Amino acid sequence: MSRDTEVKKYAAQNRRARFDFFIDDTLEAGIMLTGTEVKSLRNGRASVNEAYAGLKGGELFLFNAYIPEYLQAGRWLQHEPKRPRKLLIRRRELDKLAAGIKQKGVTLIPMSVYFNDRGMAKVELGIATGKKKHDKRNTEKERTWQRDKARLMRDKN
Repeated sequence: MSRDTEVKKYAAQNRRARFDFFIDDTLEAGIMLTGTEVKSLRNGRASVNEAYAGLKGGELFLFNAYIPEYLQAGRWLQHEPKRPRKLLIRRRELDKLAAGIKQKGVTLIPMSVYFNDRGMAKVELGIATGKKKHDKRNTEKERTWQRDKARLMRDKN
């Protein structure tokens, strides 16, 4: 398969990210996981709604992402559900991100966690700035108008 027709099996999605933030750019990063975390992700019960990415010790980490314990494994094999997980990106991209994060109001938001066509877990990060309340109202108004317009066009035909 070529990169253009990649099949993504989503393990977790942050559906509110585009509502709460202006997404300027996105990038894909690998994620370091233990065996039970991978198995739990494949079950699809993970959550990245309250997660964020940030720098720690010159490396990029995913904080506050919830990956539940894998119940079929023994107690000694379990992982901590909300532990920081290291993200894998190239040094040049990391340097560019570090400069972007230092700007006021810029945040790295995980948009989704998925498995690519090779079975590797990936995180889609969005470089985002927060929306104000009036921006969210405008987004909701535009979405409603688009929905009504599509309904009117469908009924007309």
